[in-house]
Amino acid sequence: MKARLGSLRRRKEPGASPGTLVHTGEVKADRVQIHRMDYDAERLNERELATVDEAFPLDEPGSVTWLNVDGLHDVGVVRTLGEHLGLHPLAMEDVLSTGQRPKLDDYGDVVYIAMRMVQYDPTTDDLIDEQVSLVVGPHVVVSFQERPGDVFEPVRERLRAGKGRLREAGADYLAYALVDAVVDHYFVALEQLSDAIEDVSEEILHSPDPASLERVHDLKRSLVFMRKSIWPLREVASKLVRGEASLFQPDTLVFVRDVYDHAVQVIDTVESLRDIVAGMHDIYLSSLSHRMNEVMKVLTIIATIFIPLTFIAGIYGMNFQYMPELQWRWGYFVALGIMALIAAVMVVLFRRKRWL
Repeated sequence: MKARLGSLRRRKEPGASPGTLVHTGEVKADRVQIHRMDYDAERLNERELATVDEAFPLDEPGSVTWLNVDGLHDVGVVRTLGEHLGLHPLAMEDVLSTGQRPKLDDYGDVVYIAMRMVQYDPTTDDLIDEQVSLVVGPHVVVSFQERPGDVFEPVRERLRAGKGRLREAGADYLAYALVDAVVDHYFVALEQLSDAIEDVSEEILHSPDPASLERVHDLKRSLVFMRKSIWPLREVASKLVRGEASLFQPDTLVFVRDVYDHAVQVIDTVESLRDIVAGMHDIYLSSLSHRMNEVMKVLTIIATIFIPLTFIAGIYGMNFQYMPELQWRWGYFVALGIMALIAAVMVVLFRRKRWL
């Protein structure tokens, strides 16, 4: 994974009081976009909001509202939403701190969930990640993202189609569906990573070069990052299964167990791919050594063939007056013929021994 550090990165001042709202991280959106979906079993209302004030008041208790916020650089938007939802200042601070470890915090009337959403770009070998925060209330779910574009489109399509239990269930089930979409997309990224690993493996076996080794290190960093992201997300699913979030109903927790199982499968896949990538470095060194041995073998054979030829040429290159055959008319051609015959015999011998 190649890091992308922007010039607009901010950080919280050391020693600031807890709950201080400062956006820490890179600005990844030109403007804040808010998308609202209100639904129940019978109806669905979907629209883009021009201002954060249009998000309130929420609909009646019988319906569920999903607010999706793209862009976290506007602290005022997060503060306004948090105040309307009764969100704890520490939770609002976590939303704006984009380097959070995946976690779950239960604040009584509101549950806060932080996750890492990953997408792999095979054209650049980049693992693109961002923090996704979910604020879950009795009848509302607010998802905060760093940039437009996400993995939640299948959830939106299910809501629009009105099929399944999503439209009939509460906000806790919507939160489960969003977490499940994030975890399931790890499988997509891992599949693309697996294809990239196969390509690099072929390169290393047939034409190893420094660029291949660099790709191996990039893949290794990507897998390490995915491991660091999915392990705590498994803990989040485990806490939900154990009932540590009061807003999640028992009927929903049955489905959360499936998320936990998927997280475990992702971890197992990541570990397997890490072992493969770790062995690719040894394969790279072995391939280079093999190629070097092949080159040295060819050079050694060539040198071996020319040793007797050089010996003959050295003898007849000595300028003694009474050397045999020195004045012979056919001496030059006979010497060349003997050299050619020796070279041919050695080549045939090397081929029989399969050295060539």
